[in-house]
Amino acid sequence: MEELDLLIEAVHKSAKYRTVCADVISGIGARELAKGQGYREAVKATKRKLHQVGAAYLAGRLPYGEWLERLEVASRAGEPSHVRAVCREAMAFHSSTRERLSIVERFFAEALGPLAPVRSVLDVACGLNPLAIPWMPLTSQGRYYGCEIFTDMVDFLNAALPILGVQGAIEACDVTQSLPAVKADVALILKSLPCLEQLAPSSSARLLREVLCDILLVSYPVRSLGGQAKGMLRHYEGQFRALVEGEGWSVRRVLFETELVFVVNKNLA
Repeated sequence: MEELDLLIEAVHKSAKYRTVCADVISGIGARELAKGQGYREAVKATKRKLHQVGAAYLAGRLPYGEWLERLEVASRAGEPSHVRAVCREAMAFHSSTRERLSIVERFFAEALGPLAPVRSVLDVACGLNPLAIPWMPLTSQGRYYGCEIFTDMVDFLNAALPILGVQGAIEACDVTQSLPAVKADVALILKSLPCLEQLAPSSSARLLREVLCDILLVSYPVRSLGGQAKGMLRHYEGQFRALVEGEGWSVRRVLFETELVFVVNKNLA
């Protein structure tokens, strides 16, 4: 067995990373091994990177089965308010969506509302964001696609989509290596570019150019996971402006209390 295969196997033995997509581990592991630091150090570095870009955002083990049962009960009872309540509770288990909960209705109304009706969405590095579908201006026949690195989360979301009234699919993949071949009205790239840059520097520019969507909803956090601002607003705005400089795209900026948003139209200069 090759060293990279051994590394993937070793990382998968850890309970925290057991459900991480093998392609993601392979990509990180290959880069760490290429540094010539030795197998054991490469395994540690891979786990450390996976924590930074994924596990650090999760509040422990997530009760997917319980959430599905409650969503199904609420949906069968025709209680949209109960469906939303379960979605809110579940989204609190992921720091990215938890930070958005206080503004979730206004967030999608202001960011996506001007683009309505939205017939299809591609959610890049989605986390639990598909549970925000009840607040999105999707058409009744809306389609929702996404990608995520945790396979158990992917299974849960695929089971949740029809309960939430949309068609589509979430897949496990490493978007720094290949993007889903999905063309949609809007691509959601919410607070994920900083993590992707940790996985593969310079991957952000390629993603923005190559994703098969004319409208991009790109956002950045304005505070760290610990709640500190640390000049993040200015830093990420500068980073984004550098990414789109010279592309000829139109950009609309929206600032929320917890998030900096850019709505990009690649077809309008």
